[in-house]
Amino acid sequence: MNDLTPLPIVADILSVSKATLKRWENSGKLLPSCEQDGQVFYSLSDLRDFQPIKDMLESNWQEESRITAARPFTSIELFAGAGGLALGLEKSGFQHVMVNEIDHDACKTLRYNRPEWNVIESSIHEVDFKKYQDVDLISGGFPCQAFSYAGKKLGFEDVRGTLFFEFARSIKEARPKLFLGENVRGLLSHDGGHTIQTICSILESLGYFIIPPQVLKSIFYRVPQKRERLFIIGIRHDLVKYGHFTWPSPYCRIMNLQDALKGGELYPCDVPDSLGQTYPSSKQRILEHVPPGGYWRDLPDKLQREYMKNSYFLGGGKTGMARRLSWHEPSLTLTCSPAQKQTERCHPEETRPLTVREYARIQTFPDDWGFLGSLSSQYKQIGNAVPVNLALAVGQRLVAFLNLVERHFNHESRVSQIAMAEQD
Repeated sequence: MNDLTPLPIVADILSVSKATLKRWENSGKLLPSCEQDGQVFYSLSDLRDFQPIKDMLESNWQEESRITAARPFTSIELFAGAGGLALGLEKSGFQHVMVNEIDHDACKTLRYNRPEWNVIESSIHEVDFKKYQDVDLISGGFPCQAFSYAGKKLGFEDVRGTLFFEFARSIKEARPKLFLGENVRGLLSHDGGHTIQTICSILESLGYFIIPPQVLKSIFYRVPQKRERLFIIGIRHDLVKYGHFTWPSPYCRIMNLQDALKGGELYPCDVPDSLGQTYPSSKQRILEHVPPGGYWRDLPDKLQREYMKNSYFLGGGKTGMARRLSWHEPSLTLTCSPAQKQTERCHPEETRPLTVREYARIQTFPDDWGFLGSLSSQYKQIGNAVPVNLALAVGQRLVAFLNLVERHFNHESRVSQIAMAEQD
């Protein structure tokens, strides 16, 4: 790996601000940085005392990425959207026996790319999961409505009417070997942590051992984006004795926007041309003054006031406003619209929003994965997706666990066959 890493990326790895890094350096907590071409760099080898960096330097990524499924493991994908999670899991070795999604455009996208998938376009309330009993995996990013506690511990029946209930119902009816729930980071702290405790308690009551929920940062898994997702994994109680699940190791370096949009390690060629939203001329005139990696505070004061209007006086960072991305950093988390004033995602050189294909690459979709529906619908589908490479990394660890289970079952079967042959 290239040991010299730009200051902004080191800040992302350690989940601290750039100012904090400089403060640590001034206090002697960090070895001094160096400058090249106006950029500040740190040597990761000098920072191996920090656990995230040590994990990168001593990663098992290469060994983990070579693991293949002992057989095509079956899976059900719920709340599938445009297929980011489903595609990543497929790449890791899962064969989807059913994919459920209610959004019509997203279903068109799924069928266009994978006509062989059994895409069920309906509300999850209408799906009978009993016909899929003993599937290997159920996965999905269930939308999480707030629960009403009323001073009591909630059980399975108490969350009826929520989409989480339907996710739990799929597990209760199909009895998969594993399940994978995916959600936003904020679920961990929602209602002081009570919501995630309730979710885990209910899933455990269905007969599953719950791996402590984990927030994974996409930048560690060959995703050029600062997206964080919460994962909840459950192992059916009768299978826990067969193995130990471990989260994926980080990749040896952090991908940036240049990796996403230019040919190189992540993609063999530059991003293909595609449709994209545009800025009104008034907004474009102002954003032309924002430098790469900058935002509204980097504008001249007169333009700050013009662009922010009354918000100029409210204080706070509002760092998503008038934001231009940088070639040398991962993208900010993509939203459902790259041109929205609160969450702009402006191209690093051209004064325009990111195009559909640029959006897709930042989410690590392959270039041949098409998106159907209106332009705004395509952005929404991509912005809501789980990055494909993140899903692949998690899927490989699920496959590794299922391989252990498969090995034990095969061993027990051989022992039984030998015993029967000896009796004969």
